[in-house]
Amino acid sequence: MIFRRSLVRELTATAVGLFLVLLAILFTNLVLRLLARAAGGAVAPDGILALLGFNALFYFNILLSVALFLTVLLTLSRWYRDSEMIVWFTSGQSLMACLQPILLFAAPFLVAIIVLSLFLSPWAELRKIEFERQLESRDDIAYVTPGLFREFSRANLVVFVESINPVTSTVNNVFLHSVEDRQDATTVAARGKLEEMPNGDRFLVLEHGRRYQGTPGAPDYRVVEFERLGRRIEPNEIRALPTSTKAIPTAALIATDGRVERAELFWRISVPISALMLTLLAVPLAYVNPRMGRSFNLVAAAFLYMLYSNCLNIVQSMIAQGRLELWAGLILPHAVALLVVVLLFRQQLSVSRLFARATPAPAPA
Repeated sequence: MIFRRSLVRELTATAVGLFLVLLAILFTNLVLRLLARAAGGAVAPDGILALLGFNALFYFNILLSVALFLTVLLTLSRWYRDSEMIVWFTSGQSLMACLQPILLFAAPFLVAIIVLSLFLSPWAELRKIEFERQLESRDDIAYVTPGLFREFSRANLVVFVESINPVTSTVNNVFLHSVEDRQDATTVAARGKLEEMPNGDRFLVLEHGRRYQGTPGAPDYRVVEFERLGRRIEPNEIRALPTSTKAIPTAALIATDGRVERAELFWRISVPISALMLTLLAVPLAYVNPRMGRSFNLVAAAFLYMLYSNCLNIVQSMIAQGRLELWAGLILPHAVALLVVVLLFRQQLSVSRLFARATPAPAPA
């Protein structure tokens, strides 16, 4: 009982640390991607935080699966290195006795992975697509960043503003370059602001500026000074939601017979199953053989994890191509993984018996 409590306590501490580290890595990767899109003008800066949350929630099931696998592997590896597993074996406990506290510890993780994979991940993907559609339907002027040139290909327009006053909603030192009637038009103004008409039309009104239109030196080249100049802002059209199987609810996937939908259903079911298999696989893989080095088991565990993950991706691709049925795809890779777990347990049990305490012979009557 003392050993089991100690094992669960150390598993919990290791899981919390690993989860925070993996979460930091995930958030760093997502933030860099979103900042790159925001710098290119594909995402508004005020939408980064919401998109970050939706993307992180979508990958939480994989994150928890990896954290659970590494937690069991690293904890038991330390027990082997510090001879705590030898104490476990010599006290009359076998390797199979470790499974009960490990599975009890892993149960909440597995339940969370099931809920995330089947329900929350597709919901987060759908919300992300809808939020991106709302961002795209906003006015182009919302994407203007002070000090940066912003190109709007749909309107053949390049905009540059030096600064923005958030109190009065005005921009200072405005530069506009556009192509109108196959002629270059450049407009500079000291100030600019948005004005909305009673009919709902919106205009960018420039004040105290100058407009150059045409080719310099040509007869039709014009220079016009103005006090106020308005440019109508064309509203963006709301595009239809893209067809993404990752955003389809699981109930709809079950009722659909499409090959791509079946492949997505295979992946959502396989993530919790693979999490359980990896948890069981980490128990025999944690054995540290001093003759092979202390990190050999970690290298072997990383190799088996990558092999298992790539096999799932290959099977998913085969189901999407119609070369494999869903039920066969669910049985084949996980059955092989279960067979590997059984073989490794059998080999490890034969090793652990060497440390087991010999049972004394009964005294003669």
